[in-house]
This record gives sequence, C-alpha cells and structure tokens, in this order.
Amino acid sequence: MTTAVTKPATGGNGARSAVAASAQQLVKSYGSGETRVVALDHVDVEIARGAFTAIMGPSGSGKSTLMHCLAGLDSVTGGRVWVGEQEITGLKDKKLTRLRRDRIGFIFQAFNLLPTLDALENITLPMDIAGRKPDKAWLENVIATVNLDGRLKHRPSELSGGQQQRVAVARALAAQPEIIFADEPTGNLDSRSGAEMLRFLRRSVDQLGQTIVMVTHDPVAAAYSDRVLYLADGRIVDEMHRPTAEAVLDKMLRLAADAPEPGDDVHGTASNGTYRSAS
Repeated sequence: MTTAVTKPATGGNGARSAVAASAQQLVKSYGSGETRVVALDHVDVEIARGAFTAIMGPSGSGKSTLMHCLAGLDSVTGGRVWVGEQEITGLKDKKLTRLRRDRIGFIFQAFNLLPTLDALENITLPMDIAGRKPDKAWLENVIATVNLDGRLKHRPSELSGGQQQRVAVARALAAQPEIIFADEPTGNLDSRSGAEMLRFLRRSVDQLGQTIVMVTHDPVAAAYSDRVLYLADGRIVDEMHRPTAEAVLDKMLRLAADAPEPGDDVHGTASNGTYRSAS
C-alpha cells in the first residue's frame, strides 16, 4: 500500500509553502525498447503559489504532458510530484480524485461539459459534488466577466464553441481552487473575448492570489503570465520572467530553429540536459 508523503514547507517554520505544485526528476515515457518514447526527461520544476505560469514549447515538447502529470491527470514513469505539500505520486484513485475535485481547477480545449445540464449547472457542478455552496458575489463576477449572463439556462448543444469554452473557464474559476491548470484556455475564443479572459485570469492572480498554470502556443497569451517555462524534447531548457509578447515570440523562434532533425538522438543522458529552474 502506497502512503502519501508530506513535503516539508520551505523555511521549516510551519508557514504555508510558497510552492503550489512541484516535481522532482519527473519522467514520463510510453512504450518500451526501441519503440520507447520519452515525453518528459528528468524534469525538476516548482510552480510558485499566487503566480501565473505559462508553459511553452514546440509541438511534441512535452508541455501538455507536464501539466497533466502535475495535475494528477496522468501517471508518471519515474520521479515525484507534489500539489502543495502533499505528494500525489502513487495516490490511490479515490484520494487522487478527491484532491483534484477539492483543490484543483481545470480548463481544457475539450470542454467536458455535461450535455444534460445547463450552463449554470455545469459551472457549479464541482462545488455541488463536493457539497459546497458557491460564493454568490464571486460567481456573479465570474459569469459577468465571461459574458454568459443571457446563456445560463442554455445547455451545451445550444451554445457556440466559444460560449462552451467560457462555461468551462467559469467552472474552473468559480470554486476558487488552490491551483488552476489551463490548456489553451482562449483557443476557441475570438481575440477580444480571449483578451478579456486573460485579463480576468491575470486579475484573479493579482487580486485573489489564484495560482494558474497555462499551456499555450500564443506569445500574446504568455505575456499575461509572470513566468514562462520553455520545454524542448521533454526538458525545461529555459525560463523567462516578466515576459513580453515580442520576447516570447523571439525565444520560440530560436527554439524552433534549434530543434533537431528527425532521427537525431534528442534524449541522451539526463544529466547532460536537465534544467533546474530557479525557485
């Protein structure tokens, strides 16, 4: 039987850890032998609490896999993962499900809305399952910000793709979880609605201390974050603080230019390529 391990808080003074999620020597691979594919290659990372972190990298770099492992949505091949001070590596399904329900919010391109529920019921569903009542003022603020006021009684089939994405975003924010993991949260929104959404995510960090981790390919979206982590070939190869869209785009272009040719050995010895991010 696997027992969850508590990770000591930084400083040892009993104060709440400043780290919302972390991983040590995280490995995720698929297959075996010659067909083995390494998606994450001995990754060490810490996600600061109360900050907005963006994860970027070329297609196939492992950015979504990293997010899924940190969020407890995917098992790991090796290494350890924590949410706050609780290790989630090896947690039984029931405990892991409860942790995700109570402490984590999710925004994915697949909206995962229940077709039999209306928009408002989809938004409050995680809290209903947990037996918690939403903060009415906050819920109204979330709904107004994502422009769903006239659509709350509509079911997903009666909403456009962009409106369904807004419901998914509102659902993640409404419960005010410890950390929100977002996979291209503005991918199905027009530029104006996407900018509104990103400003709201930014405000939720600045004003409410929300922690957000966002996978994105968009330099403009990444510029709303406090810190950008860059992945290449399953490793964190760089990071940027206080990013601008121009600086992010320049970095992404340089990463693309440095990408190995097909057939090159991109997963050599981990000790030669592991990047340890600053805390």
